[in-house]
Amino acid sequence: MRRIPRLVLAAPHSGAGKTTLALALLLALGERGLRVQPFKVGPDYVDPTHLEAASGRRVYNLDGFFLDQEGLLSLFQHGARGADLALVEGVMGLFDGKDPLGRVGSTAQVARLLEAPVALVVDASGMAGSIAPLVQGFRSFDPGVQVVGVFANRVGSERHAALLQEALAQVGLPLLGWLPQDPTLEIPERHLGLVLAGEVRPPLAALRQAFRVDLDGVLRLAQAASPLPEAPPFLPERRPPRVRVAYAWDQAFRFYYPEALELLEALGAELIPFSPLEDEALPEAQALLLGGGYPELFARELSANRAMREAVRLFPGPIVAECGGYMYLSQGLWAGEDFFPMVGLVPGEARMAERPVLGYREVEALRDNPLARRGEAFKGHEFHYARMGPSPSPAWRRVGGEEVEGYTDGRILASFVHLYLPARRVGVERFLALAESAPDNF
Repeated sequence: MRRIPRLVLAAPHSGAGKTTLALALLLALGERGLRVQPFKVGPDYVDPTHLEAASGRRVYNLDGFFLDQEGLLSLFQHGARGADLALVEGVMGLFDGKDPLGRVGSTAQVARLLEAPVALVVDASGMAGSIAPLVQGFRSFDPGVQVVGVFANRVGSERHAALLQEALAQVGLPLLGWLPQDPTLEIPERHLGLVLAGEVRPPLAALRQAFRVDLDGVLRLAQAASPLPEAPPFLPERRPPRVRVAYAWDQAFRFYYPEALELLEALGAELIPFSPLEDEALPEAQALLLGGGYPELFARELSANRAMREAVRLFPGPIVAECGGYMYLSQGLWAGEDFFPMVGLVPGEARMAERPVLGYREVEALRDNPLARRGEAFKGHEFHYARMGPSPSPAWRRVGGEEVEGYTDGRILASFVHLYLPARRVGVERFLALAESAPDNF
């Protein structure tokens, strides 16, 4: 058994301020001299950048749709190595997930699997005594989810905080901490969520100054978490590097699960970053990864870098492109009324729509591609505003449905679905094996 002090930050709904509170708590715990490992529930590439900025540690995604209990415990224990405490930021509302009651893909599911105490982050603007029945309802809804305390966000004054604390005492829950109602403490947002930490500086100094917290109370609750069974190693024994894999990494492309990159390295990939925005040539490599990101914000610059577009177009090895990478490989990208040519390896043009496509996905391969053989199934998620026309050679069919998506010609896999590769290691093995023998296979 392993004892890992831990706490889950959840909320009644999206927008309550989970990330802001998580940053403030990471700073406070760090000033106490504790090594805190952050995690993020759900398929999120953006919030982890802020958690990493506050903690200085790589942030892992915990998701009960992608991983079973053993896999999730393995990843949790892998990430928590060397840490004094684990802080898990939830997703959306506590019971929001793939199904109406949040049994799968929710913060509640992860809290149950980790047997972790939960602190609710409540947007307290416009309420005082009403916080008590709100929190009591969440505490009593599922006996398997241990709601043990509350953080209040957007509090109007010291007097307001005192009223909230008094109301919570009536239902036997502590007010663990609070942040004032102050726009300077908020992190800017855009169409896919918060702005990345690399593009905006999280208001860490202001949060450190404004946060009021019972840190001893937080630590008592986290340390009371029950011991967890020892899980098998999350990664296989590390193999010597055998394949050089270049992956896009700049302001336009940076959506990767860190545990997926670690798995690639463990199975023999030497990962080499490059910038489609700034570099004029690809590094020497046998395979390409083009992750998601914001190519629509940098369409002009990406199109203007003709040398890189041509280098990608002529690359002979296997290519896996997800979401933003799919758009980059297309014939071009429409930004408003302006059209910007892209790489041109994939048929179709990308256009932005007003409403997003989002949700968990389970897909099966319609034909062999760099990650899967025909009929093999993978799990992933979609979250994008872009649209592409019908594909002449779709890569995936939705499991249980007829909807098809993406493009493949056997060498290239381009899709809006962000696949969770640690759940299907055979896909990584196939990708690296193809790369090792490229271009002989194509």
